[in-house]
Amino acid sequence: MHASVFIIDDEVELAQYTAKYFNASGVKTEYACDAQSALAWLEENTVSLILLDINLGKTSGFDLCQKLRRETDVPILFISARSSDDDMMLALNIGGDDYVCKPYSLGVLLAKVKAVLKRYENSKAAGKSSGAVGKAPGEGQGGSGMVSEAMEAGGETEESGDGRIWFDKISVDLKSGIVSRDGHSERLKAMEYKVLTYMLNNKNRIIPKDEFFEKVWETEFVGDVTLNVHVRHLREKLEENPKEPKFIKTVWGVGFILEI
Repeated sequence: MHASVFIIDDEVELAQYTAKYFNASGVKTEYACDAQSALAWLEENTVSLILLDINLGKTSGFDLCQKLRRETDVPILFISARSSDDDMMLALNIGGDDYVCKPYSLGVLLAKVKAVLKRYENSKAAGKSSGAVGKAPGEGQGGSGMVSEAMEAGGETEESGDGRIWFDKISVDLKSGIVSRDGHSERLKAMEYKVLTYMLNNKNRIIPKDEFFEKVWETEFVGDVTLNVHVRHLREKLEENPKEPKFIKTVWGVGFILEI
């Protein structure tokens, strides 16, 4: 069986009610209330998006996320009453795609879920149409075409015939989603790839945070912490000194700019 959404939350009534609301809204949803039941369900079924609570009794949602990330790349949205920046940062650092604080509005959560599902399904469809089976984040997502406009004259970027973009000592392989610097290579996660290609497509221009939310996440229901964590990850892969970035710079109170 395939479900669009799988909720893992030890608050039984909340999980049941959220699943009921989603199903009534046309989003096929199943739920589990502990890690063991969740893993058993996932062994037999497939899903497009996981809503994961942090507190799961004896098991931490953080631990479960790390286990799931070794086996699947489906979007994972944390849902938790814990609202500290540290919890949010940890959730995103270990593979979460976003973080939703409880209590939440079911209507707002449904809108966020639908936006994530749309991105995920579109990415899968694009991957299939281009023959991208089991490929890295970024492949089959229209990356080369999206970034081609960024290679206009006047910048310090260079596009090679094999689909790589070069600037300074850095190369970005648009086909594999791999960034290389000083002989060290790292694969970009799907959302890191989207953020970077959007910045390449708008290099040397200040990009407001709201524009990232609208154009990259395709939803307004994204917090600053989520964007900041993805930008920090990109700096760690691109910059020689991430704490003093040469390329991805913060424009305080506005957004970010990729200077190349």
